[in-house]
Amino acid sequence: MSETISHFEPGIASPGRRIAAVVLRYWYLLRGSWPRLFEIAYWPTIQMVIWGLITLHLTGDSSWVTQAAGVLIGAVLLWDVLFRGQLGASLCFLEEMWSRNMGHLFVSPLRPHEWVASLVIMSLIRTLIGVLPAAVLAIFLYDYNIFSLGLPLAAFFANLMVCSWWMSLLIIAMILRFGLGAEGLAWLVVFLFAPVSAIYYPVSVLPEFFQWVALALPPAHVFEGMRGVLFGEPFSWGHLAAAVGLNGLYGALAGTIFLIAFKDARRRGALLNQGE
Repeated sequence: MSETISHFEPGIASPGRRIAAVVLRYWYLLRGSWPRLFEIAYWPTIQMVIWGLITLHLTGDSSWVTQAAGVLIGAVLLWDVLFRGQLGASLCFLEEMWSRNMGHLFVSPLRPHEWVASLVIMSLIRTLIGVLPAAVLAIFLYDYNIFSLGLPLAAFFANLMVCSWWMSLLIIAMILRFGLGAEGLAWLVVFLFAPVSAIYYPVSVLPEFFQWVALALPPAHVFEGMRGVLFGEPFSWGHLAAAVGLNGLYGALAGTIFLIAFKDARRRGALLNQGE
């Protein structure tokens, strides 16, 4: 017994071995979580792809900036609607998970669809709080008024918000399935769509295959429609119809996946056993 105890005395192992042991522990955590590995490689890659495509577009059309000086500011503001909307709903869910409050919520008469409705409302509130000050500030700093888009702005805003909600449902479903090791997806998923959302450049800049991918997603239609309005073209009802239809399709699919993941998590007791 004394030999066994002495084996664990802190003075036995060298500092290098102790450091290596802790590094090995963290490596096992990292290796065992594909979302963490994905997150490490994701950000440098996505930045390179987006700015590379912007460079290609500006190289091929040097007059683009002078034709629509506000297009980049408008794109940034509308992109923030999508990002803030998705993050707003996802963070409300994560706060419940971190505080281990999911079990308390669902021992009450609260139903899953009622809870999702509350996430949607909070997402809208958080988005408005985040985006409206920036939009007003752009008027004074850059003499750019995104509200001058009028009714098309309302259509763009609504579609981006709906898109952010079904993205949030997919993220919540993933976290319910894989645990809090996947919480980084709350910050990653929306940017996964960024290169093919045509935020700062037209869809035509993308390689042909990715053009089809882009047109299969609602954000690309929203940003293409926005650029058309800013360049003085008539409002594209085709892009609006495509965005609405795709949002309806993906929303139904995401809702189904969420309900399946939620029921599975409740059956496994994962609503009670996850937290910080």
